[in-house]
Amino acid sequence: MAKSKKSLTAVERRAEELDTIAAVLPIERRDELAELLTDQDVETLRHLVNQGMGDNTLRALTSDLAYLEAWGLAATGRSLPWPAPEALLLKFVAHHLWDPQRRETDADHGMPTTVDEKLRQQFLKSIGPHAPSTVRRRLANWSTLTKWRGVDGAFASPALKSAIRLAVRAVPRTRRRKSTKAVTGDVLATLLATCATDSLRDVRDRAILMVAFASGGRRRSEIAGLRREQLAVEPPIEMPDGSPLPSLAIHLGRTKTTSGEQDEVVYLTGRPVEALNAWLAAAKIESGSVFRAIGRWGTVSRRALDPQSVNAILKQRAEMAGLDPGEFSAHGLRSGYLTEAANRGVPLPEAMEQSRHRSVQQASSYYNSATRRTGRAARLLS
Repeated sequence: MAKSKKSLTAVERRAEELDTIAAVLPIERRDELAELLTDQDVETLRHLVNQGMGDNTLRALTSDLAYLEAWGLAATGRSLPWPAPEALLLKFVAHHLWDPQRRETDADHGMPTTVDEKLRQQFLKSIGPHAPSTVRRRLANWSTLTKWRGVDGAFASPALKSAIRLAVRAVPRTRRRKSTKAVTGDVLATLLATCATDSLRDVRDRAILMVAFASGGRRRSEIAGLRREQLAVEPPIEMPDGSPLPSLAIHLGRTKTTSGEQDEVVYLTGRPVEALNAWLAAAKIESGSVFRAIGRWGTVSRRALDPQSVNAILKQRAEMAGLDPGEFSAHGLRSGYLTEAANRGVPLPEAMEQSRHRSVQQASSYYNSATRRTGRAARLLS
């Protein structure tokens, strides 16, 4: 028997409210979020959904808000105050940007062990100081959320800017690619070979890999958030020397690189359409989330996969294929699509129409150095 609204605990009530947001914005770890976030946090997120903020932006804000609240609880024993005082912002920087060499001689330098242990249970994976870009992003989202609550913060204070600048200078970090190796056509074929049976997991994972790659290297958040209502059947593509190929349009709506009411559309043709249709039929999905979790006994969940699960699936398939999973991530599908397009002589503007990149400089940066090194542009005088 369902509980009445009045009998729900605060955590259960927030979990229920987060479910209403998830209809618009798929949210990771709903139950954990319900425990971390306050009533005011959830109300702020609901307000942002109603304001029509882009799904990817909302997802990033939610993820960072959950981390900030978890850090605040671990570091101070209390939920975050709004607005946060300058001292708390400086503490955040000190806990996340620090010098490993100094830590060896000063145990109080950097993030305290007790705080680190609490955050490691849910959030932290790597050991050491955080990337400056991650710290800046979280502070920027903290500032945005502060403004949406109608209060002013100390995010522009000279002391905070100076602390970040000095910390970054003291601990230089080499920027690494999001995925060490691109998932090009040959790598994708190797991954797909591990999805050879008609089991639900193989059928789902085959569809995820093919759709993510063929649709222009879609971001894992876009794949996880894909809904049946975004798919539209297109007329088959006539082939001069064979049977017509099935065609499908994916209406992405607003993405990371669009704004307002602009609706991005990409197209699938041939095998990716067949793989997607096979999954939809096998899982009996007629509406709602396209890609979902599969239970221990083969039960298809009603909830969407979270974006991190898309990453985990790719790494699992890489390991099954005998590849090093540490060298690949879901972002490798995005860089791999553009690299494969270059290998096959597809002009960059045409590839960008499918990947939906707006910047030529950004799109071309995804071409792996190995491809550039062996390409014609590097052999003009060979």
